[in-house]
Amino acid sequence: MHATLPLLSETDFPPLPRAHLQTLQVNLGYRCNQSCLHCHVNAGPGRTEVMGRATASAVIDFLDASSIETLDLTGGAPELNPHFRALVEAARSRDLGVIDRCNLTVLFEEGQQDTARFLAEHAVKVVASLPCYLEDNVDAQRGDGVFGTSIAALRLLNTLGYGRAGSGLELDLVYNPQGATLPPPQQALEADYRRHLGDEYGVVFSRLLTLANMPIMRFGSTLVSRGEFNDYLRLLREAHRDENLAAVMCRSLISIDWQGYVYDCDFNQMLDLPLQIDERPRLHISELRGENLEGCRVRVAQHCYGCTAGQGSSCGGALE
Repeated sequence: MHATLPLLSETDFPPLPRAHLQTLQVNLGYRCNQSCLHCHVNAGPGRTEVMGRATASAVIDFLDASSIETLDLTGGAPELNPHFRALVEAARSRDLGVIDRCNLTVLFEEGQQDTARFLAEHAVKVVASLPCYLEDNVDAQRGDGVFGTSIAALRLLNTLGYGRAGSGLELDLVYNPQGATLPPPQQALEADYRRHLGDEYGVVFSRLLTLANMPIMRFGSTLVSRGEFNDYLRLLREAHRDENLAAVMCRSLISIDWQGYVYDCDFNQMLDLPLQIDERPRLHISELRGENLEGCRVRVAQHCYGCTAGQGSSCGGALE
Protein backbone atom coordinates (compact mmCIF):
# COMPACT_ATOMS: atom_id res chain seq x y z
CA MET A 1 0.00 0.00 0.00
CA HIS A 2 1.26 3.49 -0.90
CA ALA A 3 1.87 5.85 2.05
CA THR A 4 -0.11 9.05 1.52
CA LEU A 5 0.95 11.20 4.51
CA PRO A 6 4.17 12.36 2.78
CA LEU A 7 1.97 13.60 -0.07
CA LEU A 8 -0.37 15.45 2.30
CA SER A 9 1.87 17.01 4.96
CA GLU A 10 2.70 20.24 3.14
CA THR A 11 -0.50 22.27 3.23
CA ASP A 12 -1.97 25.75 3.14
CA PHE A 13 -5.21 24.64 4.81
CA PRO A 14 -6.51 27.42 7.12
CA PRO A 15 -5.84 27.11 10.88
CA LEU A 16 -8.72 25.58 12.86
CA PRO A 17 -9.39 26.36 16.54
CA ARG A 18 -11.38 23.88 18.58
CA ALA A 19 -14.84 24.74 19.88
CA HIS A 20 -16.76 23.13 22.77
CA LEU A 21 -16.32 19.34 22.79
CA GLN A 22 -19.61 17.55 22.11
CA THR A 23 -18.83 14.16 20.55
CA LEU A 24 -16.49 11.34 21.51
CA GLN A 25 -15.90 9.16 18.45
CA VAL A 26 -14.42 5.78 19.38
CA ASN A 27 -12.88 3.39 16.87
CA LEU A 28 -13.37 -0.05 18.41
CA GLY A 29 -10.96 -1.73 16.03
CA TYR A 30 -10.21 -2.33 12.38
CA ARG A 31 -11.77 -5.80 12.12
CA CYS A 32 -14.64 -5.85 9.65
CA ASN A 33 -16.62 -8.42 7.71
CA GLN A 34 -16.12 -6.33 4.54
CA SER A 35 -13.17 -4.85 2.64
CA CYS A 36 -14.48 -1.78 0.77
CA LEU A 37 -12.49 0.11 -1.84
CA HIS A 38 -13.33 3.52 -0.37
CA CYS A 39 -12.53 2.51 3.24
CA HIS A 40 -10.20 5.10 4.80
CA VAL A 41 -9.56 2.72 7.72
CA ASN A 42 -8.29 -0.12 5.54
CA ALA A 43 -10.56 -2.38 7.59
CA GLY A 44 -11.22 -6.01 6.77
CA PRO A 45 -11.68 -9.58 8.06
CA GLY A 46 -7.93 -10.04 8.46
CA ARG A 47 -7.36 -7.09 10.78
CA THR A 48 -6.65 -8.03 14.39
CA GLU A 49 -6.64 -4.61 16.09
CA VAL A 50 -9.51 -4.67 18.63
CA MET A 51 -10.10 -2.43 21.66
CA GLY A 52 -9.67 -4.29 24.95
CA ARG A 53 -11.56 -4.11 28.23
CA ALA A 54 -9.13 -1.70 29.96
CA THR A 55 -9.35 0.84 27.16
CA ALA A 56 -13.14 0.52 26.97
CA SER A 57 -13.25 1.19 30.73
CA ALA A 58 -11.09 4.30 30.23
CA VAL A 59 -13.59 5.52 27.66
CA ILE A 60 -16.43 5.09 30.17
CA ASP A 61 -14.40 6.94 32.82
CA PHE A 62 -13.97 9.82 30.38
CA LEU A 63 -17.74 9.96 29.80
CA ASP A 64 -18.16 10.53 33.54
CA ALA A 65 -15.49 13.24 33.66
CA SER A 66 -16.60 15.26 30.62
CA SER A 67 -19.59 17.09 29.19
CA ILE A 68 -19.76 14.82 26.14
CA GLU A 69 -23.25 14.64 24.63
CA THR A 70 -22.77 11.84 22.09
CA LEU A 71 -20.77 8.61 21.93
CA ASP A 72 -20.07 7.77 18.29
CA LEU A 73 -18.97 4.14 17.79
CA THR A 74 -17.14 3.18 14.64
CA GLY A 75 -14.62 0.67 13.25
CA GLY A 76 -14.17 -1.56 11.22
CA ALA A 77 -17.47 -3.02 12.24
CA PRO A 78 -17.90 -1.77 15.82
CA GLU A 79 -20.48 -4.45 16.62
CA LEU A 80 -17.77 -7.12 16.32
CA ASN A 81 -15.96 -5.75 19.36
CA PRO A 82 -16.79 -7.76 22.52
CA HIS A 83 -17.20 -4.54 24.53
CA PHE A 84 -19.55 -2.82 22.07
CA ARG A 85 -22.69 -3.51 24.07
CA ALA A 86 -21.14 -2.50 27.39
CA LEU A 87 -20.17 0.86 25.91
CA VAL A 88 -23.67 1.38 24.50
CA GLU A 89 -25.27 0.50 27.84
CA ALA A 90 -22.86 2.75 29.76
CA ALA A 91 -23.57 5.75 27.54
CA ARG A 92 -27.35 5.27 27.51
CA SER A 93 -27.46 4.85 31.29
CA ARG A 94 -25.82 8.28 31.45
CA ASP A 95 -28.48 9.68 29.10
CA LEU A 96 -25.99 10.22 26.28
CA GLY A 97 -26.84 9.81 22.63
CA VAL A 98 -25.17 6.84 20.91
CA ILE A 99 -24.38 6.42 17.22
CA ASP A 100 -23.56 3.05 15.68
CA ARG A 101 -21.78 3.34 12.32
CA CYS A 102 -23.04 0.10 10.86
CA ASN A 103 -22.21 -1.56 7.53
CA LEU A 104 -25.60 -3.38 7.65
CA THR A 105 -24.32 -6.80 6.56
CA VAL A 106 -22.72 -7.31 9.98
CA LEU A 107 -26.24 -7.77 11.39
CA PHE A 108 -26.29 -11.22 9.80
CA GLU A 109 -22.86 -12.34 10.95
CA GLU A 110 -22.56 -15.25 13.39
CA GLY A 111 -23.30 -14.04 16.92
CA GLN A 112 -24.98 -10.82 15.73
CA GLN A 113 -28.50 -12.19 15.24
CA ASP A 114 -29.99 -10.06 18.03
CA THR A 115 -27.87 -6.94 17.46
CA ALA A 116 -30.60 -5.03 15.59
CA ARG A 117 -33.03 -5.60 18.45
CA PHE A 118 -30.37 -4.56 20.98
CA LEU A 119 -29.84 -1.30 19.09
CA ALA A 120 -33.57 -0.61 19.03
CA GLU A 121 -34.03 -1.39 22.72
CA HIS A 122 -31.35 1.17 23.59
CA ALA A 123 -32.54 3.76 21.05
CA VAL A 124 -29.14 3.80 19.33
CA LYS A 125 -28.96 5.95 16.22
CA VAL A 126 -27.89 3.82 13.27
CA VAL A 127 -25.75 5.44 10.57
CA ALA A 128 -25.59 2.83 7.83
CA SER A 129 -23.29 2.74 4.83
CA LEU A 130 -25.11 2.27 1.51
CA PRO A 131 -22.96 3.97 -1.13
CA CYS A 132 -25.62 3.76 -3.84
CA TYR A 133 -29.23 2.65 -4.30
CA LEU A 134 -28.28 0.50 -7.31
CA GLU A 135 -27.20 -3.10 -6.78
CA ASP A 136 -24.38 -3.22 -9.34
CA ASN A 137 -22.71 -0.09 -7.98
CA VAL A 138 -22.81 -1.25 -4.35
CA ASP A 139 -21.52 -4.73 -5.13
CA ALA A 140 -18.71 -3.28 -7.28
CA GLN A 141 -17.54 -1.15 -4.36
CA ARG A 142 -18.22 -3.50 -1.45
CA GLY A 143 -18.36 -7.07 -2.79
CA ASP A 144 -20.78 -9.45 -4.48
CA GLY A 145 -24.07 -9.86 -2.65
CA VAL A 146 -23.54 -6.92 -0.29
CA PHE A 147 -26.44 -4.91 -1.72
CA GLY A 148 -28.98 -7.69 -1.26
CA THR A 149 -27.87 -8.35 2.31
CA SER A 150 -27.91 -4.60 3.03
CA ILE A 151 -31.51 -4.35 1.83
CA ALA A 152 -32.45 -7.29 4.07
CA ALA A 153 -30.79 -5.51 7.02
CA LEU A 154 -32.64 -2.27 6.28
CA ARG A 155 -35.94 -4.14 6.18
CA LEU A 156 -35.10 -5.74 9.51
CA LEU A 157 -34.36 -2.34 11.03
CA ASN A 158 -37.59 -0.96 9.57
CA THR A 159 -39.63 -3.75 11.23
CA LEU A 160 -38.17 -2.61 14.56
CA GLY A 161 -39.27 0.97 13.89
CA TYR A 162 -36.05 2.42 12.52
CA GLY A 163 -36.56 5.19 9.98
CA ARG A 164 -40.29 5.44 10.70
CA ALA A 165 -41.84 8.74 11.75
CA GLY A 166 -42.63 8.97 15.45
CA SER A 167 -40.60 5.90 16.44
CA GLY A 168 -37.67 7.85 17.88
CA LEU A 169 -35.33 5.43 16.10
CA GLU A 170 -33.12 7.24 13.61
CA LEU A 171 -31.72 5.45 10.57
CA ASP A 172 -29.40 7.51 8.39
CA LEU A 173 -27.84 6.18 5.19
CA VAL A 174 -24.37 7.15 3.98
CA TYR A 175 -23.41 7.76 0.35
CA ASN A 176 -19.82 7.73 -0.95
CA PRO A 177 -18.87 8.51 -4.56
CA GLN A 178 -17.64 5.59 -6.64
CA GLY A 179 -14.34 7.29 -7.41
CA ALA A 180 -12.35 10.53 -7.37
CA THR A 181 -15.31 12.91 -7.56
CA LEU A 182 -17.23 15.08 -5.11
CA PRO A 183 -20.62 13.91 -3.83
CA PRO A 184 -23.68 15.33 -5.63
CA PRO A 185 -26.01 17.72 -3.72
CA GLN A 186 -27.24 15.87 -0.66
CA GLN A 187 -30.89 16.96 -0.73
CA ALA A 188 -31.51 15.95 -4.35
CA LEU A 189 -29.73 12.61 -3.94
CA GLU A 190 -31.75 11.89 -0.79
CA ALA A 191 -34.95 12.27 -2.81
CA ASP A 192 -33.62 9.76 -5.36
CA TYR A 193 -32.73 7.29 -2.58
CA ARG A 194 -36.17 7.62 -0.99
CA ARG A 195 -37.98 7.08 -4.25
CA HIS A 196 -35.93 4.11 -5.44
CA LEU A 197 -35.56 2.28 -2.12
CA GLY A 198 -39.20 2.87 -1.26
CA ASP A 199 -40.65 1.87 -4.64
CA GLU A 200 -38.37 -1.11 -5.27
CA TYR A 201 -37.80 -2.52 -1.76
CA GLY A 202 -40.25 -0.86 0.64
CA VAL A 203 -37.34 0.62 2.63
CA VAL A 204 -37.64 3.86 4.60
CA PHE A 205 -34.94 5.88 6.37
CA SER A 206 -34.46 9.15 8.25
CA ARG A 207 -31.79 11.06 6.29
CA LEU A 208 -29.12 10.58 3.66
CA LEU A 209 -25.59 11.74 4.48
CA THR A 210 -23.17 12.39 1.62
CA LEU A 211 -19.45 11.97 2.38
CA ALA A 212 -16.45 12.73 0.22
CA ASN A 213 -13.84 9.99 -0.13
CA MET A 214 -10.63 10.83 1.72
CA PRO A 215 -7.29 10.48 -0.16
CA ILE A 216 -5.78 8.28 2.56
CA MET A 217 -5.24 4.57 3.29
CA ARG A 218 -6.89 2.17 0.81
CA PHE A 219 -8.62 4.81 -1.33
CA GLY A 220 -5.61 7.13 -1.35
CA SER A 221 -3.29 4.27 -2.29
CA THR A 222 -5.60 3.32 -5.16
CA LEU A 223 -5.48 6.90 -6.44
CA VAL A 224 -1.68 6.82 -6.34
CA SER A 225 -1.61 3.55 -8.29
CA ARG A 226 -3.91 4.99 -10.94
CA GLY A 227 -2.00 8.27 -11.23
CA GLU A 228 -5.08 10.19 -10.00
CA PHE A 229 -3.89 11.32 -6.56
CA ASN A 230 -2.70 14.83 -7.44
CA ASP A 231 -5.72 15.49 -9.63
CA TYR A 232 -8.06 14.56 -6.78
CA LEU A 233 -6.20 16.80 -4.33
CA ARG A 234 -6.48 19.63 -6.84
CA LEU A 235 -10.22 19.02 -7.15
CA LEU A 236 -10.66 19.21 -3.38
CA ARG A 237 -8.47 22.32 -3.04
CA GLU A 238 -10.20 24.20 -5.84
CA ALA A 239 -13.65 23.38 -4.43
CA HIS A 240 -12.76 24.62 -0.91
CA ARG A 241 -15.25 27.01 0.69
CA ASP A 242 -14.26 29.05 3.73
CA GLU A 243 -17.84 29.06 5.05
CA ASN A 244 -17.57 25.31 5.70
CA LEU A 245 -14.77 25.83 8.24
CA ALA A 246 -17.18 26.74 11.05
CA ALA A 247 -19.00 23.39 10.86
CA VAL A 248 -16.27 20.80 10.28
CA MET A 249 -16.60 17.90 12.72
CA CYS A 250 -13.09 18.15 14.20
CA ARG A 251 -13.95 21.40 15.96
CA SER A 252 -16.41 19.68 18.34
CA LEU A 253 -15.25 16.03 18.20
CA ILE A 254 -12.28 13.95 19.25
CA SER A 255 -11.42 10.52 17.88
CA ILE A 256 -10.09 7.63 19.99
CA ASP A 257 -8.26 4.70 18.43
CA TRP A 258 -8.51 1.07 19.55
CA GLN A 259 -5.59 1.58 21.96
CA GLY A 260 -7.14 4.69 23.51
CA TYR A 261 -4.97 7.38 21.91
CA VAL A 262 -6.58 10.68 21.00
CA TYR A 263 -6.84 12.36 17.59
CA ASP A 264 -8.65 15.38 16.18
CA CYS A 265 -10.65 13.18 13.81
CA ASP A 266 -10.87 9.65 12.42
CA PHE A 267 -8.92 10.69 9.30
CA ASN A 268 -6.00 12.02 11.35
CA GLN A 269 -6.11 8.77 13.31
CA MET A 270 -5.54 6.79 10.12
CA LEU A 271 -2.61 9.07 9.22
CA ASP A 272 -1.16 8.75 12.74
CA LEU A 273 -1.43 12.47 13.44
CA PRO A 274 -2.30 12.57 17.18
CA LEU A 275 -4.05 15.45 18.89
CA GLN A 276 -1.44 17.66 20.49
CA ILE A 277 -1.61 19.80 23.63
CA ASP A 278 1.41 21.84 24.65
CA GLU A 279 4.52 19.80 23.84
CA ARG A 280 3.07 16.36 24.56
CA PRO A 281 3.45 14.20 21.44
CA ARG A 282 0.58 11.78 22.14
CA LEU A 283 -2.29 11.67 24.64
CA HIS A 284 -4.23 8.69 25.95
CA ILE A 285 -7.93 9.03 26.79
CA SER A 286 -7.04 8.31 30.42
CA GLU A 287 -4.84 11.45 30.45
CA LEU A 288 -7.47 13.75 28.98
CA ARG A 289 -9.66 14.12 32.06
CA GLY A 290 -9.85 17.74 33.12
CA GLU A 291 -8.25 19.07 29.94
CA ASN A 292 -9.97 22.01 28.25
CA LEU A 293 -9.49 21.61 24.50
CA GLU A 294 -11.46 24.69 23.48
CA GLY A 295 -9.24 27.05 21.51
CA CYS A 296 -6.56 24.41 20.84
CA ARG A 297 -5.41 24.06 17.24
CA VAL A 298 -6.58 21.10 15.17
CA ARG A 299 -3.76 19.35 13.29
CA VAL A 300 -4.36 19.90 9.60
CA ALA A 301 -2.91 18.55 6.37
CA GLN A 302 -3.90 18.59 2.73
CA HIS A 303 -6.58 15.91 3.15
CA CYS A 304 -8.61 18.37 5.26
CA TYR A 305 -9.85 19.94 2.03
CA GLY A 306 -11.97 16.79 1.69
CA CYS A 307 -14.20 18.17 4.47
CA THR A 308 -14.51 21.72 3.12
CA ALA A 309 -14.86 21.09 -0.62
CA GLY A 310 -18.16 21.97 -2.27
CA GLN A 311 -21.13 21.42 0.04
CA GLY A 312 -18.72 20.16 2.71
CA SER A 313 -18.43 16.70 4.22
CA SER A 314 -18.36 15.33 7.75
CA CYS A 315 -19.53 12.37 9.79
CA GLY A 316 -22.89 14.12 9.76
CA GLY A 317 -23.01 14.53 5.99
CA ALA A 318 -22.98 17.76 4.01
CA LEU A 319 -22.21 20.91 6.00
CA GLU A 320 -24.57 23.20 4.12
